[in-house]
Amino acid sequence: MPNSLHRSPATVTKYSFENALFLLTKGIKMLVIACNTSSALSMGFIKRRLPVPVVGVINAAAREAASKTAKGRIGVIGTKGTIKSGAYERAMNRINPELTVITRSCPLFVPIVEEGMEHDRIAYLAAHQYLSDLKSARIDVLVMGCTHYPMLEPVIQKVMGKQVDVVNTGKATAREVRAVLERRSLLRSGRDGTTEYYVTDGPAAFAEIGGRILGESLGRVRCLKGAGFKEAVPFLLSYRSPCRSL
Repeated sequence: MPNSLHRSPATVTKYSFENALFLLTKGIKMLVIACNTSSALSMGFIKRRLPVPVVGVINAAAREAASKTAKGRIGVIGTKGTIKSGAYERAMNRINPELTVITRSCPLFVPIVEEGMEHDRIAYLAAHQYLSDLKSARIDVLVMGCTHYPMLEPVIQKVMGKQVDVVNTGKATAREVRAVLERRSLLRSGRDGTTEYYVTDGPAAFAEIGGRILGESLGRVRCLKGAGFKEAVPFLLSYRSPCRSL
């Protein structure tokens, strides 16, 4: 979805829902909302309206963090939108109301990763600046609440120290996806599947940055501004009314 750093909750939900409807035209059996900000702001809206299971990153990461903490003190880092939403605090307090959740937005982390500077000195300086308060708060688990942050995991772990367990939301979500598919008898065996990538803008930039994050070539990345987006028009028209009520 488009960069959500400076978009309103209504706009994030609108774009996320339109993207979800487009994916329905591809015959998906499950939707994973892999963006923390989108999960925080649009998960409920989308889940109520889609006919397939919907999994977001926040609940999966919250459950893993809650299961790992010994002190009951958990830190969460993310974008301003994710942190401002309070979604992680709510998710963890539903699991255990006794947990103490301390959050911190780290707005420079995303551009550092997108510029390929995760191993530069600037990454360490930013991590020290953002994480010092969390380290002083004596947390024993830290959730990386943004899809970009795993690229900075070595830096984050070094700053926080070995005593802090760092949770990768992507890995936690992948485990939850498998569990949901197994429960619903939807899990496919074998490794003969394929991957298709669609974006709403900037396919070249997505291919370059996404390839670095995933550690493999993404191949062809299609832009929905062309014919691909038109495939979703019937779905978008039929759901336009509820989007207006945001």
